[in-house]
Amino acid sequence: MVQLGWKAGPEQYPPVELMEYAVSADKAGYDWIDVSDHFHPWSEAGQSPFTWTWLGAVAPQTERIKLSTGVTCPILRYHPSIIAQAAATVSHFAPNRTGLGLGTGEALNEFAAIGEWPSYAERRDRLAESIEIIRGLWTGEELSYEGKYYKTRKAKLYTPPTSPIPIIISSLVPHSAQFAGHYGDGIWSVGGKKPDLYKEIIGNFEESARKAGKDPSKMVRIIELNVAYGQDIDAAVQANLKYWAGTYIPALFDQNIYTPTMSQENGEVVGADTVKSTGCFSTSIDDHVQFAQQYIDMGFDCLIFHNAGPDQKAFINAYARDVLPRIRAKNAR
Repeated sequence: MVQLGWKAGPEQYPPVELMEYAVSADKAGYDWIDVSDHFHPWSEAGQSPFTWTWLGAVAPQTERIKLSTGVTCPILRYHPSIIAQAAATVSHFAPNRTGLGLGTGEALNEFAAIGEWPSYAERRDRLAESIEIIRGLWTGEELSYEGKYYKTRKAKLYTPPTSPIPIIISSLVPHSAQFAGHYGDGIWSVGGKKPDLYKEIIGNFEESARKAGKDPSKMVRIIELNVAYGQDIDAAVQANLKYWAGTYIPALFDQNIYTPTMSQENGEVVGADTVKSTGCFSTSIDDHVQFAQQYIDMGFDCLIFHNAGPDQKAFINAYARDVLPRIRAKNAR
């Protein structure tokens, strides 16, 4: 079954306002909320509330929608044992609807906070150890772990999760999809790239999952998609440029770009055409259904819609009313 979600952007909105939008998304019928877990925003104009406090506020005010970070880096500014505890606690407020998105992070958040930014290979190995620790602690048993990067000594979560928490691993390129298939319960990606890339990502993910003894058909495949609908499209594009332009530059994700100013300066080369080319910015319902369907046809079964427009609540309600039912009907089984 296809799931349709809304992206919560703490890089753009202060926490109370963002919480109100999350409640609106739950009431409007979205299936999933993913919220960034960052220390810095992408530009000096942005916000940076603490995501785990925000989830604790949102969870008891929502009833059915799934909640997940999209994504947490549990390897540098956090110790994995703390992330295990944080996610377990959220599950008490949102049983059977808590997820945990994990990735290797960006210097914007990690180097800025602790002054360290290892190579990708080291960060990937750290993530593997972190997942072992998180899963070990979620059992509620004592864990004495001896890894290359992390150690625990009779660590125990005395308030373990109330229900299973899927770990969904970020993958923007094919080689990291192999890691996601082996270590994760699902995969997390972002839209706007060439179809052949996603074909390779999904293929590597499925092959690796099968080699690990898993059934990839039962593992969630999430993708975030940029959209604007039912509002001033040009204003939505400009909001993307104001708050998110740095994310359109690949160097942000693998170079030591560690301040919002640096991210913003890199994003100055991004124009409106680039933003539009990576998403669906249209007042046409048909355009949005067609845009979403191409990713479903590629193998993704959870689409998270990210809108940066000036009237977020209006977007949430209009998209849920006009677009989501059409996508669901097209993919009903």
